[in-house]
Order: sequence, then structure tokens, then C-alpha cells
Amino acid sequence: MTTVTRFAPSPTGLLHVGNIRTALHNWMLARKAGGRFLLRIDDTDAERSREDYVEAIRADLGWLGLTPDGEERQSARGELYEREFARLVAAGRVYRCYESAQELDLKRKVLLGRGLPPIYDRAALALSEADHAAKAAAGELPHWRFLLDRDVPITWDDGIRGGQHFDPATMSDPVVRRADGSWLYMLPSVIDDIDMGVTSVLRGEDHVSNTATQLQMFTALGAAPPAFAHEALLVGSEGKLSKRLGSLGMAELRESGIEPEALVALLARLGTSQPVEALRRDELVASFDLATFGRAPARFDEAELHRINAGIVHQLPFARAAHLLPEGMGEAAWEAIRPNLGHIGEAAGWWQVVTGPIAASAIGDEDAAFVREAGAVLAGLEWTDGVWKDWTGAVKERTGRKGKALFLPLRMALTGLEHGPDMAALLPLIGRERALERLAR
Repeated sequence: MTTVTRFAPSPTGLLHVGNIRTALHNWMLARKAGGRFLLRIDDTDAERSREDYVEAIRADLGWLGLTPDGEERQSARGELYEREFARLVAAGRVYRCYESAQELDLKRKVLLGRGLPPIYDRAALALSEADHAAKAAAGELPHWRFLLDRDVPITWDDGIRGGQHFDPATMSDPVVRRADGSWLYMLPSVIDDIDMGVTSVLRGEDHVSNTATQLQMFTALGAAPPAFAHEALLVGSEGKLSKRLGSLGMAELRESGIEPEALVALLARLGTSQPVEALRRDELVASFDLATFGRAPARFDEAELHRINAGIVHQLPFARAAHLLPEGMGEAAWEAIRPNLGHIGEAAGWWQVVTGPIAASAIGDEDAAFVREAGAVLAGLEWTDGVWKDWTGAVKERTGRKGKALFLPLRMALTGLEHGPDMAALLPLIGRERALERLAR
């Protein structure tokens, strides 16, 4: 059977790193199995859903290379929901209720005061058709609950958490439809998973109790449930959920110079026993395994993301970075400067070092005299790609200097800095005229 996974965001806000991690893992699960990864836009909340958020979701997934093999929108699937809902009504698996939020809250408080679990008492099941007719005549509209089978324990083998067991007698019948006819999350999601042929649902551990309820919905609709797996949620580097982590979006990461490959490399392994490395996407997919996921919270550290980003940048070919580089910076310059970058955007600063002007470096009198003498040596040499080696060798022989005493003053005079790219690659980029001018100054 073909593996089919799905990512189902609600377009009521922008995606953050936690959402993206879920999308990535579902994409990887499908890709490793040669299956399909679907995008489902859960936009049944008409009041809060926005089209610009839908576009942002698509753009963020596209930026990360998580291209879906198909897309559905819940707002376009109303007829399907109505048809399946009617089946449940006919089978007696959904029923009408009328309690207000205040009444339900009071019932919960009474039960808690008695030391009982605060579950719905199913009082609405005692209403007769005459009672329903009277409420309709009075203008009262019902909301609908799914009737759980409390005689059958709910169990499943979770792909990450292992064997799971829920007693439905301790669970409330969930509301699946509001009085205004709009849908809550639980039932449409099940109907969609059946209709879309979803075989694997990988999501956060905050959905575990939802899964227990939805398993009975699959059964009530006569469908085999998909395989479920629930991964630990992301926490910040300080070890707890943070507002910052919950709002860290793709636009902010792009603006800070994070490459999509870096975010993918970090999130692919976060929460697993495998090391986080700057690996290629095909390597990450090949090694993806739910058995490596742990139960402990997965820690997201922005400093680690920037470290991975530097590793990714150091591997990027010129063609991948060219459109982001300053004008005039070619492949040789990229190869020379790349090892010193944490983000591609830093290349402009190093290109300025090559093309100038640069600030005068603070070199002492003795080193200044040495630099001028070295400049005279350079002026008499043939300018080749190996000019740095030829030049420093000749200066060493003439002055007796070696090591740091030889190389550092020359670097500072040529770049204005004590550190940077390999001078053997940088000097040919600076060029003869600029180099002699800087050495003379």
C-alpha cells in the first residue's frame, strides 16, 4: 500500500518552526517510502482564516523544498462532510445537545467537587423528539456530539510512543458541530483522512487524546484508521516552551540569513537519537526512522541552527549562491570567501575587503618598514595564481621573518584585518595594483 501522509495547517496565522518540523517529518516519511505528501488547508474557521496566510503557507513550504503532491481545502469539502455526518446521524453516533457554555462549566465543577472526572453526563440523550421539537419552536439550535462507545477500550500501537490505552468511560463525547452548523476539528479531519487515502498520521503529542477519540470515528464510518505516531513537542534551549519559539516564523529566519537546507538539517533530526549534522536532503531522508524518536521534549536552539547554517554555507556551490552575492563577485571569490561565512549575506563584507577601500590597519613602525620592503619584493615578481606562496617565500628569504611575524603584518596591510580567508586565494582577487597600493600605504 502506498504511504500517504499529510500536513494540515489552519490558515489563521503564519507557520512557526514547530509547524514546519511536523510538515518536514511527514514529507520525509512519505519520501522515504516512495509515497505521497499532501497539504490540507484546514480553513473551516471562516472568521479567522485568511487567504494571505494560505499563500504564506505555500510559500514557506516551497522555500524549504517541501512540495506537496496534492492539496485540499476543507472549505471546499462541505458536501462530503454533510454526507458522512448524515450517515452518523442515521447510525445514532451523533446526537443533539443544547447546554450553554455556562451550564457545561457548572456541571464540570459539580463533578470535580465530588471527586469525579469532569466528563459530559449525556443528559441530552434523554430528550424525546417532542423535547427537540419544543426547543426548535423556541428557537434553540442544537450542537452535536459524537457518541463514544464506552464498552470498548481504545488501543493502538503508536509509531513513537508505543502501546497506548484509553478508557472511553473517562472521556467526554466530543462536540463535532456547533449550533451555527460550523465544524470543529475532529470529525472533518477523520473524513478527510479517509477520503484522501491517508495511511500515516505523524503529529505532535498534544494530539494523543484526539487520536483516541478519532479512532472510534474511523470505526463508526467503516474505515480502517491510519497508523498514528506522536512526536514530542519542541521546547526552547532553556528547556521549556517559550513565546519566542511559538512565533519564530520563516520570514524572520530568511531575513537573518538562514538557508532552507540548514533548517531542514536541524529539524530533521531534532528529537531523535541521531546527531544533528549539515547533511544533504537525500541523506536525511534515507536515515529517517520513527524508531529513533524519543519521548523527551525536543530542544530547539537558535545558536545550533546558525552553526548548522555555517556548515551548509561552506558546502554551497557558486551556482546556488550567485544570485545573492554582490555584483562582480565570481566563482573564484566565492570559493575563497565561503569558508569564512556563517551566512551568505556576510559575503558582501568580505568582497569589500577585496575591492576596497579598506581601513588603514594599526601596524607598528617596525612592521610598517617590513611591509614596505615586502611590497618592493612583490613589485619585482611575476603575478600568477601562486603569487602568495612565491612572494612570502622570497620575503622570508630576504628578511629572515617567518610564521606569524611574516604573515600577520602582510595580511593586516592587505585586508585591514587580523583574520580572514586564505591569503593564497585572496591575494589574486585583490590584484597587483590594489595590493601594491595597500602595501605602500
